[in-house]
Amino acid sequence: MDIASLSTSMSQSSLSQAVGIKVLAMAKGQMEQQGQNLVQMISQSLDPNLGRTLDIRV
Repeated sequence: MDIASLSTSMSQSSLSQAVGIKVLAMAKGQMEQQGQNLVQMISQSLDPNLGRTLDIRV
């Protein structure tokens, strides 16, 4: 294997890794935003005590 093809291969590998990291960072940001939205929706519910207890009779 010559130096030019080795350099090209390493460059492609580096680019692939950088793109993967960027995509994961974008997904993480979206998940954090969705989590914050969920917390906000729960805090604005009409009855905040709804679902806190479970009544069971045997």
